[in-house]
Amino acid sequence: MAIFDTDGSIDSALLATIGTAVPRKEDARLLTGRGEFTDDFAAADQLHASFVRSPYPHAVIRNIATEAALAMPGVVAVFTGADCRRDGVGAVPHNPVPSTRADLKLTASDGGPIFEGPQVPLPEDKVRHVGEAVAMVVAESLTQAVDAAEAVDVDFEPLAAVTESTEAAKPAAPVVWEEVADNVCCDTTFGDVAATDAAFARAAHVFAMEFHVSRVAGTPLEPRAALAEYDRETGRYTLYAGSNGAVRHKQQIAAALRIDPEALRIICRDVGGNFGTKNRVYIEFPLVLWAARRLGRPVKYRATRSESFLSDVQGRDLVTRVEIALAEDGRFLAYRADNISNVGARVISLSPLGKGIGLVTGSYAFEAATARARAAFTNTVPTQAYRSSGRPEVIHALERLIDTAAHELGLDPIELRRRNLIPAAAMPCENPLGLTYDSGEYEANMDKALELADWAGFPQRREEASGRGRRRGIGFANYVESSIGAPGERVTLRILAGGTVEAVAGTQPTGQGQETTFAQVVADLLGIHPESVNVILSDTDIVRRGGGSHSGRSMRHAGTAFCLAADELIERGRRIAAVVLDTDADRVGFASGCFEHEGDSIDWFELAGRAAQVALPDELEHGLYVARDNEMHTPVFPNGCAVCEVEVDPETGFTKICRYVAVDDVGRVINPQIVDGQTHGSITQGVGQALWERCVVDPDSGQPLTGSLMDYPIPRADELPTFITAVNEVLSPTNPLGVKSAGEGPTTPALAVVVNAIVNALRDLGVDDIQIPATPYRVWRAIQDAAAAEERSR
Repeated sequence: MAIFDTDGSIDSALLATIGTAVPRKEDARLLTGRGEFTDDFAAADQLHASFVRSPYPHAVIRNIATEAALAMPGVVAVFTGADCRRDGVGAVPHNPVPSTRADLKLTASDGGPIFEGPQVPLPEDKVRHVGEAVAMVVAESLTQAVDAAEAVDVDFEPLAAVTESTEAAKPAAPVVWEEVADNVCCDTTFGDVAATDAAFARAAHVFAMEFHVSRVAGTPLEPRAALAEYDRETGRYTLYAGSNGAVRHKQQIAAALRIDPEALRIICRDVGGNFGTKNRVYIEFPLVLWAARRLGRPVKYRATRSESFLSDVQGRDLVTRVEIALAEDGRFLAYRADNISNVGARVISLSPLGKGIGLVTGSYAFEAATARARAAFTNTVPTQAYRSSGRPEVIHALERLIDTAAHELGLDPIELRRRNLIPAAAMPCENPLGLTYDSGEYEANMDKALELADWAGFPQRREEASGRGRRRGIGFANYVESSIGAPGERVTLRILAGGTVEAVAGTQPTGQGQETTFAQVVADLLGIHPESVNVILSDTDIVRRGGGSHSGRSMRHAGTAFCLAADELIERGRRIAAVVLDTDADRVGFASGCFEHEGDSIDWFELAGRAAQVALPDELEHGLYVARDNEMHTPVFPNGCAVCEVEVDPETGFTKICRYVAVDDVGRVINPQIVDGQTHGSITQGVGQALWERCVVDPDSGQPLTGSLMDYPIPRADELPTFITAVNEVLSPTNPLGVKSAGEGPTTPALAVVVNAIVNALRDLGVDDIQIPATPYRVWRAIQDAAAAEERSR
């Protein structure tokens, strides 16, 4: 039996468990306390590290006095940037500019390379944000290390600081890096400017709005941690640390330490959440490794929650001004977007800016579009990809603007959207920014969501709420997002006689259930049960290559590689079975996990056992084992829509979400229960930003004001309704499994759909927009301001 159909997709006859809700294999381990998170690891005779961090957003480091700290009980060493420099510890190479073949190419304003702002582990010259580490204290116990860190005396000379991107881009702003005098490290325009200008010139209607999609914290359940060991006999380092991909981190950490990557082993078992926060290497990782070598003992570090708020990379923080041009009949003609991203003190990742800028036109057919992408340095923690990197920001702006245009023109917002959707028959379709959408049925998504939400019954629910003194509103938003990610992936498959298949991949689960879904794919391809598949991840001595888990890439890349590997393994199995059965390979058949010849049938595991007892040709000496590398550069475009229904108390501004419907096209669904779980989490993070979450930095002092979970609210179960979810399973033609991505899409429309619902509830009071997060105070303030404006106009 062949794995692939003639069009390159997987043979549907093989699908035994794919598409079914196989229970998660990892749950029993995790729910009974047998998970292996970084802080669960300990080494004999280990030391503990604590860091001295800057209390200033911008300051010259004049001197660091360590004598008092060194004299304290249990203190073994205090390291500064000067020690790093003398030992050759260099900057961490983040490679922050998206650079796959499908990515839009971001540049500096002169078209040249982007200055990133190097991240040396401990700076010697100056600090550029509150919480930046300037010294590392290592002691026998964690308490001793923390106490001694407080005794390190740093002489800072405070400098003027800037915290907002729009302020940083102004001529008189404080300069974060002397190499970029205007703080704008990236400035690139995409699209057809002339065609866009021409469309706007002939438009019957033009509308414009500006939004600040505020900064948020990832707040994964598990704060970052690391345990480092160094073996003087072998010269090898070992790091236990949670991340989104140990292989990539291995290369970057080795570069910072200036060692051979093969001298470093990274072990990354279970990871307690990521959402982009753990995508990049933190300076503590190379520092504890270096300290372990210097001191000859293991060194452990664990961030507190407060440290995480001060020094974890953060998400979003985009200011965008958008304009839409419409014909007299409401047809969309052109779109303009001017986006400026706050990248913080250095460029860790331009993924949010780059990924978002290509999707500013969303699910709609425009004749032309222009998008300007800028990034500005500020004296804040760097920003990085956060769930659905860059897409919720641009979809929020687009879908809010469409609702506004519909209101101003007296049109039904649903009808206006339908009129301008890209039809399914147009797929694959190139958008005005040059990205080619692979597949999608956007109107079918809308139809399903409106039915599930009982959109037609909303007027009765609004009237009922009015009788209780509540303002009820309903909102809608479409979305399309992209999934690209690191293009390379490697998998291996090995059949063991004991009844197990070892499946190795270079991804890194942080809650996605890959031990289950990868097992389902491998099991169906090989004709065995998923319980027989042992998925191995996250140890760089075993996993030699892989792109990790980000950008919704894991199933698409690893799944495709497993398809290719399984095809090779079946062919290899035929040849080995031919030796065992004493026949020719072309006379050996394969079906349902068994090799067959003239009535003899032998399954994978029996074949592995018998193969070990016979002499195999040299080309088959490794038995039932294959390794397969694969590269994919073609992106996929998950899509869907959401409906949100809210009630607002006009006296307090409190907003309650009453209904939330999500319809998503994730391509082929491998495990519907896991997809639904991903959908619930994805919605929740989007709703959290829409209503509550915001990292607040005082613009005058540069001090973060949201430094704990007492100050930074995240959604709770009792604040959310039971979500109504569905999938519209449109297979992608770009990979054999037909998958797109399931982990990020539902976040993408959440900001817009919540605000659309709130504005719909308050529109007749004169409220036409609310900046996110739509906290009770902001909603109440909007109501009061609208009332005051109405009074002034009389």
